[in-house]
Amino acid sequence: MDTARLVRRIAIAAVAAIPATVAAFGAMLSIEAWLAGRRNYLSAASAPVVEGEFGDPRAAPAATVRLVLLGDSSAAGIGARGVGQTVGGALATRLAGLGYRVRLSNSAISGSRTGDLGPQVSRALLGRPDVAVLLVGTNDALRASPLPPIRRSVGDAVRRLRGAGVEVVVGTCPDLGAARSFAQPLRAVLAARCRQIAAAQAQAVRAAGGVPVDLGALTGTVFRTDPGTLCLDGFHPSGDGYRLWADALLPAVRHAASSRAAL
Repeated sequence: MDTARLVRRIAIAAVAAIPATVAAFGAMLSIEAWLAGRRNYLSAASAPVVEGEFGDPRAAPAATVRLVLLGDSSAAGIGARGVGQTVGGALATRLAGLGYRVRLSNSAISGSRTGDLGPQVSRALLGRPDVAVLLVGTNDALRASPLPPIRRSVGDAVRRLRGAGVEVVVGTCPDLGAARSFAQPLRAVLAARCRQIAAAQAQAVRAAGGVPVDLGALTGTVFRTDPGTLCLDGFHPSGDGYRLWADALLPAVRHAASSRAAL
């Protein structure tokens, strides 16, 4: 047997099959995306009001922290059953337990991409916040937003907030590999894209003077293994999922709060 000739034939056959394989894979992703788009998801109207005051009202003025949330549906709290289950509410509760009086507000808009942060920053600055938490990136992954505009937009948002004296913590793009509303292999493709976006965001956030927190790396494994971290639509986090994110964000937010209180 001419082994070399056989290997060449196998290689040629494999190369010839690549276009068909790629086409079939693309068609499969398109079908899965179409099916995912036809699912019923919680609406923006279902989100709780993410605002309020937490902690001892008699706390010294130096211990008062104005906390604002910006970003997409994850910052707006879709899937939570009250402000206490949202990332903002959970963070405010934890800071209150540390002795702070927290005034929580929200500028997030469901469906936002990183490029939509500009008006949210303008609205947030009206409340003269001390600490801003940004949660964004999922919709960039879903809509295949290019990385350069993502870097530019998140960097601009952080610089504007930092220029106004606001401490900024950014929860980078979470892991869509946990989203049970998507079938495989679409879920795996989205997970890879989320990692790229998270890395791009982290780079831009650091350069602009903010603090990035890699939510995908810190909480993705739990989201993938525990269905209870997602609400019934299989896409948005549940109260348990939001608490996981709040726990991941808390060290950076606590440091930001202490930095502002020391001024």
